[in-house]
Amino acid sequence: MALLLRFVLLCGVADFARSLSITTPEQMIEKAKGETAYLPCKFTLGPEDQGPLDIEWLLSPADNQKVDQVIILYSGDKIYDDYYQDLKGRVHFTSTDLKSGDASINVTNLQLSDIGTYQCKVKKAPGVGNKKIQLTVLVKPSGIRCYIDGSEEIGSDFKLKCEPKEGSLPLRYEWQKLSNSQKLPTSWLPEMTSPVISVKNATTEYSGTYSCTVKNRVGSDQCLLRLDVVPPSNRAGTIAGAVIGTLLALVLIGLIIFCCHKKRREEKYEKEVHHDIREDVPPPKSRTSTARSYLGSNHSSLGSMSPSNMEGYSKTQYNQVPSEDFERDPQSVTLPTAKFKYTYETDGITVV
Repeated sequence: MALLLRFVLLCGVADFARSLSITTPEQMIEKAKGETAYLPCKFTLGPEDQGPLDIEWLLSPADNQKVDQVIILYSGDKIYDDYYQDLKGRVHFTSTDLKSGDASINVTNLQLSDIGTYQCKVKKAPGVGNKKIQLTVLVKPSGIRCYIDGSEEIGSDFKLKCEPKEGSLPLRYEWQKLSNSQKLPTSWLPEMTSPVISVKNATTEYSGTYSCTVKNRVGSDQCLLRLDVVPPSNRAGTIAGAVIGTLLALVLIGLIIFCCHKKRREEKYEKEVHHDIREDVPPPKSRTSTARSYLGSNHSSLGSMSPSNMEGYSKTQYNQVPSEDFERDPQSVTLPTAKFKYTYETDGITVV
């Protein structure tokens, strides 16, 4: 009876050994963003596994809000790698002969969206096997910035800060002094593994070059900082100089505005005076027209004279005509002959 039971167990183990199995254990892999992740999946076949070979990789996203996605498939001696748009062109089988028992894949240029559980399924009827691999994508620390927050003066308080632009948690910090005595103050020791060092009552011994290294599980980055503790500056003189400079600038601006305003007023006044002169003063008349007007008026007066008013008319009136007009052009004016009609009585006879 014991021999029969042993025989049955040996047959079962032999059958199990001959069936399809995936030899790669389940595991967790951590990689940095931008790197390539190697996901192993190796298998063995039994003599009875005579069906067609099918290999399938699936992704279960980390957010658990999406259904499992087929990312690459081998079936009928053909490879299909365009099932999942987010990984299109970035997932490939590592072996050129999948029938040899290696269904491993590479995922290139890793992104945070690639985080999740990857499952390898191998089928060759009647054998079937599968394994899962957990992939985590981390971001290396990068863009580290070191700076001093506060005044670097003797006796003052300030802070040394180390800030990475990006990097997956958890992050580890490490400060070191690279110059001078390379000896750090004992009060700083508790903060040498933190992103901020608080400096109290600074002295010149603190001066030097410091480095801050930031690390996580996939990488590290570093920045340098130069600290120079100097004597306090003359703040009162600095403030007074700034105030005086500001006042001088304001005075200069005021003078410029005043000069511009004065110049505009003078230009405006000159335009107004010139305009008034042209409107108030009529153009001078020509001398020839003046002479003709004068003669015409006297001719009218002579035509209406009578003996009664003839005696009161003096030749001196003719002398009132401007002499220079006559001297300039004596031929231009012709005096008409005046005809006088008058009557008078003498000895009872009327004479015309």
